[in-house]
Amino acid sequence: MTDIASEVLIERLAAWGVDTVFGLPGDGINGIMEGLRRHTDRVRFVLVHHEEAAAFMATAHAKATGRIGVCLATSGPGGIHLLNGLYDAKLDHQPVLAITGMQETSVLGTGYQQEVHLDRLYADLAEYNLVVDNPAQLPGVVDLAIRTAYARRGVAHLCLPNDVQVAPADADPYQHVAPARPPATAPVYLPAPGMPRPEDLEAAARVLNAGERVAILAGAGALHAREEVLAVADVLGAPVIKTLPGKAVIPDDSPYAVGGIGLLGTRPGEDLVDDCDTLFMVGTNFPYTKHLPEPGKVRVVQIEADPTRAGVRMPTQVPMIGDAKEGLAALLPLLRRKNDRGHLEKYRRAMDRWRADMAALESPDRDPIAPQYLMGCVDRAAADDAILTCDSGTIATWAARHWTIRGDRRFYLSGNLATMAPGLPYAIAMQHAFPGRQVIAFVGDGGFAMLMAEFLTAAQHRLPIKVVINNNNALGQILWEQMVLGYPEHGVRFAEPASDFSAWARSCGAYGRKVKAPGDVEEAVRQALAHDGPALVDVDVNPNEPPMPGKVGHDQAIKFAEAFLRGQPHRAAIATTLFKDKISQLGR
Repeated sequence: MTDIASEVLIERLAAWGVDTVFGLPGDGINGIMEGLRRHTDRVRFVLVHHEEAAAFMATAHAKATGRIGVCLATSGPGGIHLLNGLYDAKLDHQPVLAITGMQETSVLGTGYQQEVHLDRLYADLAEYNLVVDNPAQLPGVVDLAIRTAYARRGVAHLCLPNDVQVAPADADPYQHVAPARPPATAPVYLPAPGMPRPEDLEAAARVLNAGERVAILAGAGALHAREEVLAVADVLGAPVIKTLPGKAVIPDDSPYAVGGIGLLGTRPGEDLVDDCDTLFMVGTNFPYTKHLPEPGKVRVVQIEADPTRAGVRMPTQVPMIGDAKEGLAALLPLLRRKNDRGHLEKYRRAMDRWRADMAALESPDRDPIAPQYLMGCVDRAAADDAILTCDSGTIATWAARHWTIRGDRRFYLSGNLATMAPGLPYAIAMQHAFPGRQVIAFVGDGGFAMLMAEFLTAAQHRLPIKVVINNNNALGQILWEQMVLGYPEHGVRFAEPASDFSAWARSCGAYGRKVKAPGDVEEAVRQALAHDGPALVDVDVNPNEPPMPGKVGHDQAIKFAEAFLRGQPHRAAIATTLFKDKISQLGR
């Protein structure tokens, strides 16, 4: 059997350690599918039901493993469908390779069926972006694409026309001045940015040692540096704020943890931002600047892997370039221990009060079911090394505040893109990557409905993922955003009755249960987690439960009131829920 060019592509992927490709076939990639078929012993193909999900899965694979994620789609509409998931990778700085097809080179430019020049479409998206015109370009351009994705922490794109895919692997139809075939170089896994410069470490130590009220803001770039973050926090007596993508940097019950900032943050976290005199940003480029200290009021030290992102959000006295783990380890000997722990103790007490307030909202006695209670049941029942994936929306608020990082738990969601629908495909990819771990997708009804066909993917691949649907029969986050802007809600609630997604789960041959009564929630969650296979619990929760910010600003309160006065159609139910929330907290 004659080797074809697509086999060279697959062989180079395998040489780089790629063992899984997520995708959906089409006539624009039949040659690549044949290459995969000939190498099933080296690279597994995971068939999905929508290309967007394939891109989310590739992104999730990269987030969870640190290794490049790969997705595959056909020409035209298939490649277009990848875009949302690939932008998730781009904005969260994850190495992903997208492989797409294209019409035969002889018909390009003629308006042929499904002729979409995906390289042009991907121009804003991809760090490496190439249409392969000649089999002789392989395997060298595969190496370049993967190396670029790793080095620039982003998306690479290779587009192979149909005739190139099936051409003989050694074909070279053109005359060349340069050598015809770029050599295949041994895969080189580029190291982390490494150690900051000694002079930057010394400058950082001077600023941090001089601070009296130091705060640490840790992000996803510090997920691998838990021990170092805790050690620095201890020496500096510094409370640690965590961004949402960095939620698993340190345990939530740590005496240094004060939760997050922003709309999904905690009151102690927000207070600390206004109270600190020195901010140490570790592995984060937190974009919501209105939740950061006022420029000029604090001194800032930052350790950042990418030089282009250092000092972007705030005036920064010491922008260090390097890896969080290595940088913190080198910084520690230069720091002086702060014996006055008053600053730290103040926020420990504040977090004790906050945790008690959050626990009070997890009441099983509230009807309709409180989403905080649902998340609390998942939190208590899940394993200490469970992986939770989450969609964007109000569910991210409940997960941020009621999913407790302890042991080796992990937490993943779409960070900077904040798109709907990745929770389910993320869970599928992570269950593939970690078959022995408990993987739970905590999703809303709106996000689940977008890519619900992927639950069938999980069932067909016999993946024991668990899906918990926070079903408020609405686009809950948009509802509350409209109110904060002073607008009565419009177009954000689905028609009654609420969907029953458990029926879909059962039709897929999986465990499915619908829950409407508070007394059934805990049992249903535990049964789903114990089920030997994919399971889904669809829980009807209170649609009028507000995802209140940790600290409500004056302008937000005014806008909220204006929405009520201007005819908020559900103001009575919302007011009742707010009253019950406050009673729960006062009655603890």
